Amino acid sequence: MLPAISVVIPAFNEAVRIGNTLMVTTAYLENESPGSELVVVNDGSTDGTGEVIRKISALPSTVAVRLLENFPNRGKGAAVRTGLLSATKPIGVFFDADLSTPIEELPKIVEPIVRDRVDIAFGSRALDRKLIGNRQPWRREQSGRVFNLLVRLMTGLPFWDTQCGFKAFSMQSCRPIIEAAKIIGFGFDVELLLLADRAGLRLEEIPVRWNHHEGSKVRFVPDSVRMLREVLSLRTNSRVMPHRKREESQSR
Repeated sequence: MLPAISVVIPAFNEAVRIGNTLMVTTAYLENESPGSELVVVNDGSTDGTGEVIRKISALPSTVAVRLLENFPNRGKGAAVRTGLLSATKPIGVFFDADLSTPIEELPKIVEPIVRDRVDIAFGSRALDRKLIGNRQPWRREQSGRVFNLLVRLMTGLPFWDTQCGFKAFSMQSCRPIIEAAKIIGFGFDVELLLLADRAGLRLEEIPVRWNHHEGSKVRFVPDSVRMLREVLSLRTNSRVMPHRKREESQSR
């Protein structure tokens, strides 16, 4: 059993699959994490996403389902940030609306925080590629590898997959970095990890099962270029969170 957690799902034009995702998620949380909350952030959808979420939230459940609205569309980073900052539980989690990482993998990223081993635990497709079931198209997979290599070179972060949408946070430790984050697009994952690393927080990359699903909102060329620009901006950005944990350990 897991403790009560806050699960955040960003959604942009997900009317076709968001209903199933929310049903699967609430059923899992009811059984494995009683008392949890599910926060769905509708990021300026132009289809029926919001209406589907409202219908699901009205169903009887021990899991509270909340709908937050971002209008107009601002970007995945802004949606996740909005959801996490509204979290009421000690551990906040976010994952993608397509459930590319099966929800049964949730204990892998929640339990290390429960045991106070880390402040952030996040899923990775790169550490054990045998766990990948349905793979991405070859060109998209290779571009992801190149992107993560560039992230390592430009930021100094030691991780091999910053973009897997399956991350958990100790909200007490991480709320300041979430508040400080500025990137509103797909590069926000890198910014969060970089700010956390600069703040001396404990991070762990964990191999998880993953399957590619059609319908990704990432536009291959323009979004790849935008993400690289966002990472480049982080390299020269002077915003550095205080190294609280490191300073505390040095003062003892």
